[in-house]
Amino acid sequence: MLQEHLTKEGILKLVEIKSAMNKGLPINLKEAFPNAVHMERPEYTFKDIPDPYWVAGFTSGDGSFGVKTASSPTTKLGSRVQLRFSIGLNIREMELIKGLATFFNLNKEAHDKYVYIKNDSVHLQLIKQSDILDIIIPFFLKYPIDGIKALDFSDFKQVADLLKNKEHLTPEGFNKILAIKARMNKARD
Repeated sequence: MLQEHLTKEGILKLVEIKSAMNKGLPINLKEAFPNAVHMERPEYTFKDIPDPYWVAGFTSGDGSFGVKTASSPTTKLGSRVQLRFSIGLNIREMELIKGLATFFNLNKEAHDKYVYIKNDSVHLQLIKQSDILDIIIPFFLKYPIDGIKALDFSDFKQVADLLKNKEHLTPEGFNKILAIKARMNKARD
């Protein structure tokens, strides 16, 4: 039925579906819909990553391209720059995160270096400049990201180019990086 979500029965169906998603129903929905039948979460077992376009699409939703700057007493400018590619998910998605590490041909023995657990989440994170330059950037140039995250990738690549050309070692180059960083991710309009 078209517009079913506008009926009481349709809303109840949506609440029942939500009961099987993420953390289930919050208290206010349980109280508002006491007759909702709780649906069981379907069992999911990670098998493999279907293709590189899936990874690009998945990254568009759950990936992050970041630039970290910090003070450093060992550098001439007193600052350092680090690129960071990461994907973070709920801990129940551990096998998927490990699958992504395998997909990117990250050394299986070094998965602990790339996959880490924080509270109830699991993350794939690459911070080594050679991994960013040799794996991540070429991959996403070949299999582009859609949506606003494509802009973050473009900025990420600009910073990578500045690092590769050692421009981050000059005040002008470092300031360019700070300006790029300031418009990325959550700061982007």
